[in-house]
Amino acid sequence: MRHRIGIVLAIVMAGVLFFAGSWGYLRLLRLPAPLSGLPAGGGSLLSFHGALAALAAVAATGMLAGILIAAPRISPLAAGLPGLLLIGWTALYLASVRHAVELIPLKSYPSGAGYEAMLFNGILGAAGLAMIIPMFVPSRWRTRDDEAGAEATAAEDYLSSLARTTESQEPAGSADTVQPVRLSPTAGTMPGTPPWSSIDRPAATSSTLLGLGSGGRGRRAAPP
Repeated sequence: MRHRIGIVLAIVMAGVLFFAGSWGYLRLLRLPAPLSGLPAGGGSLLSFHGALAALAAVAATGMLAGILIAAPRISPLAAGLPGLLLIGWTALYLASVRHAVELIPLKSYPSGAGYEAMLFNGILGAAGLAMIIPMFVPSRWRTRDDEAGAEATAAEDYLSSLARTTESQEPAGSADTVQPVRLSPTAGTMPGTPPWSSIDRPAATSSTLLGLGSGGRGRRAAPP
């Protein structure tokens, strides 16, 4: 839909260029020039309403072309198709002047004559080169949905890479954690006795040995 609107805008741009731009350009070329050779005798053009109207027509044409070139939401076909037409017409003019002039419609009217003058002076070729620039910008061919999808994909890729980085760092960090100590039953513990009951046994054994030792010494000290 966006490019269809761009094609419609391209037709409007071509019409404005041919009728308004060509007419204004021709009127500016044919300004009355006295003996001094300068329009209005080198004075002010504000008193010449025809000159102001011609200048406004040329300015409006240039403004419309600039909007179609610079606006990012407008399809590049809006400015690109008229630009290709102007470049093709200029190339035909370089190859065969007669054929290029014969293709100009309404040559007996100011619009056709002004278009012919712009073709002869190279203005159409320069304008065409400027108008095809948006066709070489990739972002101008994408719609809003495509841009939103590209942003969502980029966000998902970032989150997945961040998750992979976090997972790769987890084993290194787990080395500092305290591992639980498991007490295995010793050979001296009885079946069914808790493993930690064997911890108190060495103390009891040592006390028993001390008692036996003291008793033995007492028996050895007694007279026979």
